[in-house]
Amino acid sequence: MKSQDIGLLFKLVSLRHQEAALSGHQHIGKALLSLPDGWQDWELSVDDTQHDDEGLWRYEEERLKECYSVRALAAETGISKSQISLSLNRCIEVGLVRKDRKTGVPRANARALFDFIVHGLRYVFPARPGEITRGIASTFAAPVLKGQLYSAGELLLVWPDPRGNSKGQAVEPLFKTATYAVRRDKELYAMLALVDAIRLGHPRESKVAAEQLSQHLMTDERSQ
Repeated sequence: MKSQDIGLLFKLVSLRHQEAALSGHQHIGKALLSLPDGWQDWELSVDDTQHDDEGLWRYEEERLKECYSVRALAAETGISKSQISLSLNRCIEVGLVRKDRKTGVPRANARALFDFIVHGLRYVFPARPGEITRGIASTFAAPVLKGQLYSAGELLLVWPDPRGNSKGQAVEPLFKTATYAVRRDKELYAMLALVDAIRLGHPRESKVAAEQLSQHLMTDERSQ
């Protein structure tokens, strides 16, 4: 398994939530989708605004399969088409992705994904804070967790990015194109920030992040 596989799995979760919202199931993913105004921790561009709140409604039902195509997933995540295809195959083989019985589109196995994030991620894909740099706020500095259990005077943790608005200790994002992908999907930003809090935080911090991620992912699992 590669770290980009995890990014792709969370993108599938986000797409599932957008699809559900379009169908009127607003309760799915509501907590993380309701981020505060100004949640973007980077200099905005025209391309970013096209994928802000309006992005939730871009997916018409007849375009469902197109949104889950290798080409579309590559465009949304910045991962190459060949790598998307390989990632999907790896995840299907180990049970982290299942094909939807009705539509045939790939669905993330939310429960298995959560178990791996909580019990294995920090050992398989460890991270360590580095030098001070400019970037996009992650962990408890990100909007989804801001103000929760964050110690005064403690340095922020950021994903290095020249367009980022925060300054703090550099943390390598889970996959190479993560900062590109989160600018196109605020729920993906929230979930990846929670993941970093789990793999980098102290036990109490990791527990808070894990509880939020569990509530989010298990709501999706029960809805299927």
